[in-house]
Amino acid sequence: MAEKSKIFYTWTDEAPMLATHSFLPMVEAFAKCADIEIVPKDISLAGRILANFSSYLSEDQKVEDALAELGQLATTPEANIIKLPNISASVPQLTEAIAELQKKGFAVPNYPAEPKNPEEEKIKSAYARVLGSAVNPVLREGNSDRRAPRAVKNYAKANPHKMGAWSADSKTIVAHMKAGDFYGTEKSMTVEKDSQFKIEFFGEDGSVKELKGLSPLKAGEIIDTAVMSLSALKGFVADAMAEAKAANVLLSGHLKATMMKVSDPIIFGAIVETYFKDIFEKYKDVFAELDIDPNFGLATLFEKISGYPKENEIKSAIAEAIENGPRIAMVNSDKGITNFHVSSDIIVDASMAALIRNGGKMWNKEGNEEDTVAMIPDRSYAGFYQAAIDDMKKNGALDPRTMGSVPNVGLMAQKAEEYGSHDKTFQMNAAGTVKVSDADGNLFMEQPVEQADVFRMCQVKDLPIQDWVKLAVNRARLSDTPAVFWLDENRAHDREMIKKVEKYLKDYDTNGLDIRIMNIEDAMTFTLGRIREGLDTISVSGNVLRDYLTDLFPILELGTSAKMLSIVPLMNGGGLFETGAGGSAPKHVEQFISEGYLRWDSLGEFMALQASLEHLAQTQNNEKAQILADALDVANEKFLANDKSPSRKIGSIDNRGSHFYLAMYWAEALANQEKSPEIAGIFAPMAKAMLENEAKINEELIGAQGQPQNIGGYYFPDTDKTDDAMRPSETLNKIIDGI
Repeated sequence: MAEKSKIFYTWTDEAPMLATHSFLPMVEAFAKCADIEIVPKDISLAGRILANFSSYLSEDQKVEDALAELGQLATTPEANIIKLPNISASVPQLTEAIAELQKKGFAVPNYPAEPKNPEEEKIKSAYARVLGSAVNPVLREGNSDRRAPRAVKNYAKANPHKMGAWSADSKTIVAHMKAGDFYGTEKSMTVEKDSQFKIEFFGEDGSVKELKGLSPLKAGEIIDTAVMSLSALKGFVADAMAEAKAANVLLSGHLKATMMKVSDPIIFGAIVETYFKDIFEKYKDVFAELDIDPNFGLATLFEKISGYPKENEIKSAIAEAIENGPRIAMVNSDKGITNFHVSSDIIVDASMAALIRNGGKMWNKEGNEEDTVAMIPDRSYAGFYQAAIDDMKKNGALDPRTMGSVPNVGLMAQKAEEYGSHDKTFQMNAAGTVKVSDADGNLFMEQPVEQADVFRMCQVKDLPIQDWVKLAVNRARLSDTPAVFWLDENRAHDREMIKKVEKYLKDYDTNGLDIRIMNIEDAMTFTLGRIREGLDTISVSGNVLRDYLTDLFPILELGTSAKMLSIVPLMNGGGLFETGAGGSAPKHVEQFISEGYLRWDSLGEFMALQASLEHLAQTQNNEKAQILADALDVANEKFLANDKSPSRKIGSIDNRGSHFYLAMYWAEALANQEKSPEIAGIFAPMAKAMLENEAKINEELIGAQGQPQNIGGYYFPDTDKTDDAMRPSETLNKIIDGI
């Protein structure tokens, strides 16, 4: 008997995890008819913690290292992976997950923020494999092709989301450093031959410390080093505070402490410490006693002073500082959560996209909208958002009914650029020089550093760049759309990239194609100009800009980035299919727990599944998989046409109801297709049963709304309780389970 085809389906966190409890049984039921096995793989934050600390667990508690298995699989031609959004954990999220696991009887160790012995160093190193963007660099063994499917774009035009009005008088600006940032200090070079590199710190006192041992380099690889000056950063924050205060607008910070898990928490901490400078100085002994680290934000500070004799005094001082300083933008005005509470609350690609969609406004403590000075300290990408803001001030808000689209081809394979820098990023304990050299001590590059500065080294391998250029040319040819490489000739890294792009473009027939290289400000202006005329433009970008582009433009076009189709053609022939962004997932969980209503939209998952089935059909010659894929495409179109995505209020369709309608339309399309009478015969009774019981199923699904839900945990919920909560229709369950 031939081995079944396999689709590996990731089990993740928060709202996507809840949705999986409802949708995965449906996927498994449909896949049976095409001899496809759906293989769930737990890459949730809790699952990753347990996998990394197996030695602390009893035999019955141990779990497979699913992420490592998938990482290996991603390098093979057989790979077919559907990847849902997962938590890129900040330290506060990590410690919460650890506490929940410990409470449930898993003896995983506490996270030692400041290790005091070799054992704690070892524990912290193991947790580093869990923190931040631990998943994406492992799975992304290919470059990204991300775009809005035609049906989704047409739906957005017919059902435009609300856009905030822009005024030419808006005081909203992006504030960035003028010197001393990663952009200004960056050095870059292309390696000429296979080699190795090591990173060492040479102190002014003559000391030498190895920061990273010998690691491989390949000919053609681009390497960069850069330094963020902490003193320059704090000076910049002080200037931005004064600017916001003088303009009488909000002050906000926008970073990516989840993906940039080493550098950005430090930058976030510098912002918090500078804003509350007098408080950190006045109470430095108290804060040292309580082990308060500004990198963890106000939320952790308030937790640690709780019950302390000076708690009220410190809280009053913080409130007074906010009252007298520039007013801080809010994440949640009702709960008093500021932009400086938790670093993972202010993910720049989501927060700045929301700001631009909202007319340049953020929320003040009263819940009213105001302009803001948006701090994005490093200049590498700050101009991306300033150029968009300048365009909005000049030309007004975009119109979702008429605007064009901006698909993206993103360079991300093999830990490209900043997202692969975590193990090469260090905060300095003293002043000196950081040197990158080969095994024989020959110098590649060096950077002078002061105490507390952040040193960072990045790499980009040559084969992923070649694949990226090829993918860009192919997309431009297939879609007959201009393609723009977003590369800044004034940035050291991008100058090396431009040489590569110009070299590899010569390998292809580009006659008749419009392919350009533009810096990010000019690319933004050019792209927005075309968008306003209803024209599409392919953005071709590096790893960080890929995230920014694929949040900003979908949020402006579609109202969300969750509805994008994200295909990653893996370099060895497999496929990775991503299902949209998860930035809003925590809020959806909060609503579900409190009132039994899940607003999470699984449309991205539906699209990814269709592409996954199609890939499987093509690579494994599975005709039944193609029939499933074609029918799901029909179902997705009908799903959108009939507007069956979750609505915004209780008493109407939520995530579970949207799954029901997708399944019904899919079964209907399979029953009506003529390529396989066998499959039609399987699904005709199912489609009939769903249609006949539509009212009853909706009654059961909607009847489950309106009351608190107990799923037995946030990071590691109880499976049975969550199944019960997410599959409340006995009628629907009987139909699905009966296939």
